[in-house]
Amino acid sequence: MKIVLASNNQGKLAELQALFSQLGCTLIAQSDLSVPEAPEPHRTFVENALAKARNAAQHTGLPALADDAGLCVEAFGGLPGVDTAYYATQFGYPKGDDNNVRALLEQMTEIDDRRAALVSTLVAVRSPQDPEPLIAMGRAQGLITRAPAGSNGFGFDPVMWLPEFEKTFAQLPVEVKNANSHRGRAAAAMVALMRERWLGK
Repeated sequence: MKIVLASNNQGKLAELQALFSQLGCTLIAQSDLSVPEAPEPHRTFVENALAKARNAAQHTGLPALADDAGLCVEAFGGLPGVDTAYYATQFGYPKGDDNNVRALLEQMTEIDDRRAALVSTLVAVRSPQDPEPLIAMGRAQGLITRAPAGSNGFGFDPVMWLPEFEKTFAQLPVEVKNANSHRGRAAAAMVALMRERWLGK
Protein backbone atom coordinates (compact mmCIF):
# COMPACT_ATOMS: atom_id res chain seq x y z
CA MET A 1 0.00 0.00 0.00
CA LYS A 2 1.28 3.47 -0.89
CA ILE A 3 0.67 6.15 1.71
CA VAL A 4 1.55 9.81 1.27
CA LEU A 5 3.37 11.28 4.25
CA ALA A 6 2.17 14.82 4.82
CA SER A 7 5.65 16.11 5.54
CA ASN A 8 8.70 17.38 3.67
CA ASN A 9 11.05 16.46 6.53
CA GLN A 10 13.47 13.80 5.26
CA GLY A 11 14.48 12.80 8.80
CA LYS A 12 10.86 12.16 9.68
CA LEU A 13 10.31 10.22 6.42
CA ALA A 14 13.29 7.92 7.06
CA GLU A 15 12.29 7.32 10.68
CA LEU A 16 8.66 6.50 9.84
CA GLN A 17 9.47 4.45 6.74
CA ALA A 18 11.58 2.11 8.85
CA LEU A 19 8.67 1.65 11.25
CA PHE A 20 5.93 1.18 8.64
CA SER A 21 7.84 -1.20 6.35
CA GLN A 22 6.65 -4.13 8.49
CA LEU A 23 3.12 -3.53 7.14
CA GLY A 24 4.32 -3.65 3.55
CA CYS A 25 3.51 0.07 3.26
CA THR A 26 5.60 2.51 1.27
CA LEU A 27 5.62 6.09 2.49
CA ILE A 28 6.01 8.80 -0.14
CA ALA A 29 6.86 12.35 0.90
CA GLN A 30 4.20 14.83 -0.18
CA SER A 31 6.90 17.00 -1.76
CA ASP A 32 7.57 14.18 -4.25
CA LEU A 33 3.93 14.46 -5.35
CA SER A 34 3.86 18.28 -5.50
CA VAL A 35 1.44 18.57 -2.59
CA PRO A 36 1.33 22.10 -1.14
CA GLU A 37 1.75 22.41 2.60
CA ALA A 38 -1.47 22.64 4.58
CA PRO A 39 -2.18 25.59 6.89
CA GLU A 40 -1.70 24.67 10.54
CA PRO A 41 -3.80 27.23 12.43
CA HIS A 42 -4.86 24.96 15.27
CA ARG A 43 -3.61 24.91 18.85
CA THR A 44 -3.52 21.14 19.31
CA PHE A 45 -1.33 18.50 17.68
CA VAL A 46 -4.28 16.31 16.69
CA GLU A 47 -6.14 19.09 14.83
CA ASN A 48 -3.05 20.11 12.87
CA ALA A 49 -2.17 16.51 11.99
CA LEU A 50 -5.71 15.88 10.77
CA ALA A 51 -5.63 19.03 8.61
CA LYS A 52 -2.31 17.93 7.06
CA ALA A 53 -3.52 14.37 6.41
CA ARG A 54 -6.75 15.51 4.75
CA ASN A 55 -4.83 18.00 2.60
CA ALA A 56 -2.37 15.34 1.38
CA ALA A 57 -5.17 12.85 0.63
CA GLN A 58 -7.13 15.55 -1.22
CA HIS A 59 -4.22 16.37 -3.53
CA THR A 60 -3.09 12.81 -4.25
CA GLY A 61 -6.08 10.50 -3.99
CA LEU A 62 -3.94 8.27 -1.75
CA PRO A 63 -4.33 7.37 1.91
CA ALA A 64 -2.35 9.87 3.95
CA LEU A 65 -0.39 9.89 7.19
CA ALA A 66 0.47 13.08 9.04
CA ASP A 67 2.51 13.74 12.13
CA ASP A 68 2.32 16.83 14.28
CA ALA A 69 4.95 16.83 16.95
CA GLY A 70 6.58 19.22 19.30
CA LEU A 71 8.29 19.93 22.55
CA CYS A 72 6.21 20.64 25.64
CA VAL A 73 8.26 22.28 28.40
CA GLU A 74 6.82 22.10 31.90
CA ALA A 75 8.25 25.45 33.00
CA PHE A 76 6.64 27.12 29.97
CA GLY A 77 3.17 25.71 30.63
CA GLY A 78 3.53 23.14 27.84
CA LEU A 79 4.87 25.53 25.24
CA PRO A 80 6.25 25.74 22.57
CA GLY A 81 3.89 22.86 21.69
CA VAL A 82 2.43 23.25 18.20
CA ASP A 83 4.75 26.22 17.56
CA THR A 84 7.90 24.14 18.10
CA ALA A 85 9.11 24.28 14.48
CA TYR A 86 9.10 28.09 14.61
CA TYR A 87 10.35 28.44 18.18
CA ALA A 88 13.63 30.16 17.27
CA THR A 89 11.89 32.81 15.17
CA GLN A 90 10.29 34.26 18.33
CA PHE A 91 13.77 35.25 19.45
CA GLY A 92 15.12 36.67 16.21
CA TYR A 93 16.76 33.53 14.84
CA PRO A 94 16.01 31.97 11.42
CA LYS A 95 13.82 28.85 11.48
CA GLY A 96 15.84 25.65 11.97
CA ASP A 97 16.67 22.81 14.35
CA ASP A 98 20.01 24.20 15.53
CA ASN A 99 18.54 27.63 16.20
CA ASN A 100 15.59 26.08 18.06
CA VAL A 101 18.03 24.30 20.37
CA ARG A 102 20.08 27.47 20.83
CA ALA A 103 16.98 29.55 21.66
CA LEU A 104 15.63 26.94 24.08
CA LEU A 105 18.89 26.69 26.01
CA GLU A 106 19.10 30.48 26.20
CA GLN A 107 15.52 30.78 27.48
CA MET A 108 16.13 28.08 30.11
CA THR A 109 19.47 29.38 31.40
CA GLU A 110 18.02 30.47 34.76
CA ILE A 111 15.39 27.70 35.00
CA ASP A 112 15.97 24.75 37.31
CA ASP A 113 12.80 22.81 36.38
CA ARG A 114 14.10 21.07 33.25
CA ARG A 115 11.15 18.66 32.78
CA ALA A 116 9.85 18.37 29.24
CA ALA A 117 8.22 15.92 26.87
CA LEU A 118 8.51 15.35 23.16
CA VAL A 119 5.02 14.61 21.87
CA SER A 120 3.96 13.08 18.55
CA THR A 121 0.43 12.71 17.22
CA LEU A 122 -0.05 10.63 14.08
CA VAL A 123 -3.27 10.80 12.08
CA ALA A 124 -4.07 8.56 9.10
CA VAL A 125 -6.99 8.91 6.67
CA ARG A 126 -8.08 6.63 3.84
CA SER A 127 -9.53 9.59 1.93
CA PRO A 128 -10.01 13.34 2.46
CA GLN A 129 -13.50 12.73 3.83
CA ASP A 130 -12.66 9.71 6.00
CA PRO A 131 -15.11 9.95 8.93
CA GLU A 132 -12.96 7.68 11.09
CA PRO A 133 -9.36 8.86 11.03
CA LEU A 134 -6.86 6.73 12.92
CA ILE A 135 -5.21 8.65 15.75
CA ALA A 136 -2.14 7.52 17.68
CA MET A 137 -0.14 9.47 20.23
CA GLY A 138 3.31 8.99 21.66
CA ARG A 139 5.12 10.81 24.45
CA ALA A 140 8.72 10.69 25.64
CA GLN A 141 9.44 12.43 28.92
CA GLY A 142 12.83 13.67 29.98
CA LEU A 143 14.89 16.64 31.05
CA ILE A 144 16.36 19.45 28.98
CA THR A 145 20.15 19.38 29.24
CA ARG A 146 22.25 22.52 29.58
CA ALA A 147 24.26 21.72 26.44
CA PRO A 148 23.70 19.52 23.36
CA ALA A 149 25.11 15.98 23.43
CA GLY A 150 25.19 13.35 20.68
CA SER A 151 24.99 13.40 16.90
CA ASN A 152 22.12 11.01 16.07
CA GLY A 153 18.65 12.30 15.38
CA PHE A 154 17.35 15.78 14.69
CA GLY A 155 15.26 18.51 16.29
CA PHE A 156 15.62 18.60 20.07
CA ASP A 157 17.16 15.11 20.28
CA PRO A 158 20.59 16.47 21.43
CA VAL A 159 19.07 18.24 24.47
CA MET A 160 16.38 15.74 25.53
CA TRP A 161 17.97 13.65 28.30
CA LEU A 162 16.22 10.41 29.17
CA PRO A 163 16.63 9.26 32.77
CA GLU A 164 16.04 5.58 31.91
CA PHE A 165 19.02 5.58 29.51
CA GLU A 166 21.07 8.34 31.15
CA LYS A 167 21.66 9.70 27.66
CA THR A 168 20.09 12.15 25.26
CA PHE A 169 18.08 10.85 22.31
CA ALA A 170 20.94 11.94 20.06
CA GLN A 171 23.35 9.67 21.97
CA LEU A 172 21.26 6.53 21.47
CA PRO A 173 21.71 4.04 18.61
CA VAL A 174 19.06 4.66 15.93
CA GLU A 175 17.14 1.45 16.61
CA VAL A 176 16.93 2.21 20.36
CA LYS A 177 15.88 5.77 19.69
CA ASN A 178 13.20 4.72 17.20
CA ALA A 179 11.74 2.23 19.66
CA ASN A 180 11.57 4.73 22.52
CA SER A 181 11.02 8.12 20.90
CA HIS A 182 7.70 9.96 20.94
CA ARG A 183 7.40 9.28 17.20
CA GLY A 184 8.42 5.65 17.62
CA ARG A 185 5.75 5.12 20.27
CA ALA A 186 3.08 6.85 18.19
CA ALA A 187 4.13 4.88 15.10
CA ALA A 188 3.96 1.55 16.94
CA ALA A 189 0.41 2.39 18.04
CA MET A 190 -0.49 3.50 14.49
CA VAL A 191 0.95 0.33 12.94
CA ALA A 192 -1.27 -1.70 15.28
CA LEU A 193 -4.32 0.41 14.37
CA MET A 194 -3.69 0.12 10.61
CA ARG A 195 -3.13 -3.62 10.90
CA GLU A 196 -6.45 -4.02 12.72
CA ARG A 197 -8.66 -1.43 10.97
CA TRP A 198 -7.31 -1.09 7.44
CA LEU A 199 -5.63 -4.38 6.71
CA GLY A 200 -7.78 -6.70 8.84
CA LYS A 201 -4.74 -8.63 10.07
